[in-house]
Amino acid sequence: MIRHSEQTHQQLLARLPGATGRDLKHWMRALEDGPAFSRFDEKVTWLRDEHSLSHGFATAIVHEADKARAHRKFG
Repeated sequence: MIRHSEQTHQQLLARLPGATGRDLKHWMRALEDGPAFSRFDEKVTWLRDEHSLSHGFATAIVHEADKARAHRKFG
């Protein structure tokens, strides 16, 4: 569940590499390799706690990862 506008979401994704030093693919792999959380908020909290990401960046990453997973499942 995305908690900000699509415009804000896209801006967060664009700023992600500069702010974190890592691209979206890296963060999506981190989620895949991390604990098997099922809830959106659990994944966001894990990224925030484990990798010191802001809530906005963590939310954007989880949203993109969930979209990619759904696309693979139904695509």
